[in-house]
Amino acid sequence: MYDWRKMTPKEREETLQIRKIKGYPRHRPPHLTGHDLDTERYRAFHLSAACYEHCPFIGTSPERMAQCEEQLLSDLKPHCGEIHAWSVLPNHYHILIELSETASLDDILGAVGQFHGRSSYQWNGQDNARGRRVWYQRTERAIRTERHFWATMNYVHHNPVRHGYVRKWQDWPFSSARRFLESMGRDEVARIWQEFPLLDYGKGWDDPNH
Repeated sequence: MYDWRKMTPKEREETLQIRKIKGYPRHRPPHLTGHDLDTERYRAFHLSAACYEHCPFIGTSPERMAQCEEQLLSDLKPHCGEIHAWSVLPNHYHILIELSETASLDDILGAVGQFHGRSSYQWNGQDNARGRRVWYQRTERAIRTERHFWATMNYVHHNPVRHGYVRKWQDWPFSSARRFLESMGRDEVARIWQEFPLLDYGKGWDDPNH
């Protein structure tokens, strides 16, 4: 199994160069609708999905991790006004998106479903495991306030640290963290981290022991 924690510094740096995704996320808060509970009016969402029984089906190799990241972003991009942040781990992923003006949440969930179907078929073929269940849990959470937006941004970028893969955000290759730091600047990122703390964010649905 691909394990970042066992790689040498040289191997890690080589892995960081495996994929390059063009363009920087803009990281501005989306236009929010306050506390209106009509979710059809929400435009920003935190999407996440986990592999079945938390098995590291994504993390069998750096190449598969990069492929998963690139394909997920590619499949969602047509329906997004912005992809603000993402993090792909060996057994799950998180992504913070803003719908395009013409897209609906159903469009996004349909794209996620197609991505899960194609990736399951491809990986099971590669692993000689036809019929294996790859994906299990998928969730979508509407972003309701600016505070919720920035706390989610912090959560997505902090996720590899939370799960013990790296000590610093920028050391995880399969996320938008490096670009976030470069585009926002370290002082501003530090301010956002302090002003919008995680507190119990993720408690009960993203166990760091998995």
